[in-house]
Amino acid sequence: MKKYFSFLLVAVLVLGLFATSVFAADLKVGKVEWAAHGTKCFTVAFVVLDGDTIIRAFIDEYQFLPKAEAVGVPNSDVENGFAADFANPERVLASKRLNNDYYSNNMAKAGSTVTILDNFIAIEKFAEGMTIAELEGVLASYSATELVDTVTGATLVDTQGYLTAILEAAKAAQ
Repeated sequence: MKKYFSFLLVAVLVLGLFATSVFAADLKVGKVEWAAHGTKCFTVAFVVLDGDTIIRAFIDEYQFLPKAEAVGVPNSDVENGFAADFANPERVLASKRLNNDYYSNNMAKAGSTVTILDNFIAIEKFAEGMTIAELEGVLASYSATELVDTVTGATLVDTQGYLTAILEAAKAAQ
């Protein structure tokens, strides 16, 4: 009986090692800072690749927003530290994702019906599952205006810029 259990234990361990190596993915992470939306902000895009397929995309954008209404990045409230270099002390460098309500309220005043966060998520989901070549093909096949209608759920005029940021993050993955 001991031999049987010993054999069974060894078999399970060997099978576990085999299964782990067979199912282990070739995952890579890429990140870029990108000018996806004009000249007064910047986008940070992260991508997780499995081989050459985008399995997860994440974008956020940073812009100077009113200090009284927005949550700034860490240390943006330290007057003799990071904040000392801000040209306007009444503004903080802030994440649009973190400040979704504030930023989306301003978008709504301009006629938008989709929050910035929901737009970002729709763009991320659109890219997920595509290979680098497929995303390159989409970007080459559609104009900036057409891409707004191509990505279901996204209404941002700079959808092309955000998809390009995701593509560049995928290309930078290591």
